[in-house]
Amino acid sequence: MATAVASSTVKVRAGVTGRKYDHVFFSGMAVLLLGSVFLGFAHTYYLAGMFHAPLPSMIVHFHGAIFSSWILFLLVQTTLVASGRTDVHRRIGIAGFLLACLMVVVGVWAATNSLGRSSGPPGIDPKTFYIIPITDMVIFGVLVFFAYRARFDSAAHKRIIIIATVALMIAAIARWPIPLVHRNPLAAAIMSYAFLLMIMVYDLWSTHKIHRATIWASVFLIFVQQIRFPIGQTAAWHAFATWAQNLKL
Repeated sequence: MATAVASSTVKVRAGVTGRKYDHVFFSGMAVLLLGSVFLGFAHTYYLAGMFHAPLPSMIVHFHGAIFSSWILFLLVQTTLVASGRTDVHRRIGIAGFLLACLMVVVGVWAATNSLGRSSGPPGIDPKTFYIIPITDMVIFGVLVFFAYRARFDSAAHKRIIIIATVALMIAAIARWPIPLVHRNPLAAAIMSYAFLLMIMVYDLWSTHKIHRATIWASVFLIFVQQIRFPIGQTAAWHAFATWAQNLKL
């Protein structure tokens, strides 16, 4: 009995010791995600005057502003937790949830507008490519929903939120000035998994096991991203994309 109690006490202490670095790690992840987005869109958006940047439509400008707001909101939220202001973090959390809902709507809208202009990376049919931003919104929306449900489970909540944001990184990484990933959404997706690996490594270091939220959220993200391209090449998907293209959003 004494041995069991001692073992349990050691595990609790190990967990507490690991979690005390959470504020550093998750704030650092938010900064890395912000840096990744800035690197990807600096030339065409942030350093091009943002709303004066030569983008193809006003929808794209609105999309850029909304999605940039999410990255900044994530940084603010992780900073609030790191500074001990969890009360403020929780109070404005509902605003983040509403922002995420708006992002899904605007993301689908912008993707459909891009499809109407037959826009996409070279070598990929625009109708096939359309499945990438659409499923990004599906992944993001599903994960944010579960993060909201887990808002009273801090460890799960913050991991799911970070992984949901990773689902948005492909567009930024595919614009990095690096030949390996530039204009290559499949290579950019694989590169984005480095963020998932960082969370797993941190979990193992801090608590000696990978958190269950890290596992299922990462598996869900990777699974959807890996099956979507074959689906995007099917006749059924092209028929749907043709219908969407004719909406002229």
